[in-house]
Amino acid sequence: MNQNLYSRLSSHFPKDLSRTFIETADATLYSYSDLVAISGRIARLMSDLGVEKGDRVAVQVEKSPEAIFLYLACVRIGAIYLPLNTAYKESEVSYFLGDAEPKLVVCRPASETAITPIAKSAGVGQVLTLGQQVDGTLIEHSKDLDPEVGCIDSQADDVAAILYTSGTTGRSKGAMLSHRNLASNTETLHKLWGFQPNDVLLHALPIFHTHGLFVATNCVLLNGGKILFLNKFDADKMIELMPRATVMMGVPTFYTRLLTDVRFTAEVCSKMRLFISGSAPLLEETFGEFQARTGHTILERYGMTETNMNTSNPLDGERRAGTVGFPLPDVEVRVADDEGHILGANETGVLEVKGPNVFRGYWRMPEKTASEFRQDGFFITGDVAKIDERGYVHIVGRAKDLIISGGFNVYPKEIELCVDAIEGVGESAVIGLPHPDFGEAVMAVVTCKNSAALNAQGIIDAVKNDLANFKVPKRVVFLDELPRNSMGKVQKNVLRETYKDSFNA
Repeated sequence: MNQNLYSRLSSHFPKDLSRTFIETADATLYSYSDLVAISGRIARLMSDLGVEKGDRVAVQVEKSPEAIFLYLACVRIGAIYLPLNTAYKESEVSYFLGDAEPKLVVCRPASETAITPIAKSAGVGQVLTLGQQVDGTLIEHSKDLDPEVGCIDSQADDVAAILYTSGTTGRSKGAMLSHRNLASNTETLHKLWGFQPNDVLLHALPIFHTHGLFVATNCVLLNGGKILFLNKFDADKMIELMPRATVMMGVPTFYTRLLTDVRFTAEVCSKMRLFISGSAPLLEETFGEFQARTGHTILERYGMTETNMNTSNPLDGERRAGTVGFPLPDVEVRVADDEGHILGANETGVLEVKGPNVFRGYWRMPEKTASEFRQDGFFITGDVAKIDERGYVHIVGRAKDLIISGGFNVYPKEIELCVDAIEGVGESAVIGLPHPDFGEAVMAVVTCKNSAALNAQGIIDAVKNDLANFKVPKRVVFLDELPRNSMGKVQKNVLRETYKDSFNA
């Protein structure tokens, strides 16, 4: 049996392929027949350009239906799909291309001039473009090609995608996700969340990470259903379309922003079956306010780039605020101390997971991969957690100072390296602080070298030049020296406590 993800998803497409798969914000319709044909033509073009099974295809484009078809085209021919956050700057993209060595890069038309020399220096053979208006060379060169490409045979453990996750040392790691990883998680979530034949998903998430691409899109494909497809979060459009939807997946910021709009009422949500939240912790206050306003209880779940989804609050049963629910049916979870000793109920330690959803390892980092797994196969997530007496999992903190801002993972070390390279900076400490809109916001605490005359905006502008906007500090403060413990380690906990109200004033 072909274990290719596309083969497993397409076996559940509707018998009538004229049924709508995607409806865009301007009411343009794409059928399942369009999906098959357009992805087939793109797959044909890539094959003609020499892309073969196992080759990487790096993609940094805006959200569009054609970007979804490009993803499916890669899967169909066994290429490894490598999505890149559209906010990444040239220096970041240069690292990814040099590390992954893709055969093909697809970028935005406006980025072609900047990306082409970067790709060339990384040894990439071809650069194509794809825009949001059905434009770019990818579509131009593929529109007249034969779409009949079928679906290449793949083994379950063949790598289907690589997603880069920032490293605490500043070097990003490419998480290799197999066809089995993605298919098993989709099948489990589809069943667990009770997808129905007529479900319609309201989709406003980006499609360069697990949540918007693998969880949301793959679940709809397995359901043979329809997506109301927004290029980004737009409260006006969300409220307009919600009466036509039954399921929504979002980050906590989506829910907090909807709750600030007086037009967001129980009546608007009356046909909704399920609201799902993830990618960042959902505040209990938001959970309660949403329930009171709409009569709906948000279902919070927990996942990560390396594993897709691990736990979920129940569809039927108590969805407990402040928890991420129970392990998925085919996933084992446990809490352990630093030495790997298993802890009991309500004891706090590091969460470890095992299951068919857990990734193959980090691209070209065998030693790093080995260090992240226990001998019995459990993956060490790095998230601090406890499991209560009823079996609900609580994520109570994050190891290694990870910041989650607006649903995006931000690793302080990467920003600190950037700030420390600025002339006149002595050292820096980057922390995440509570923010009413983003959940957490990035703040940099900086010391000056030799009384250098630095200012906050100068630091912000320098970081913005090299890193994606979601990593840029929202605030910079200057100190004569950073607080340290007796071992000389910077006490970020002290900084977080000192400045905890910086964004809540």
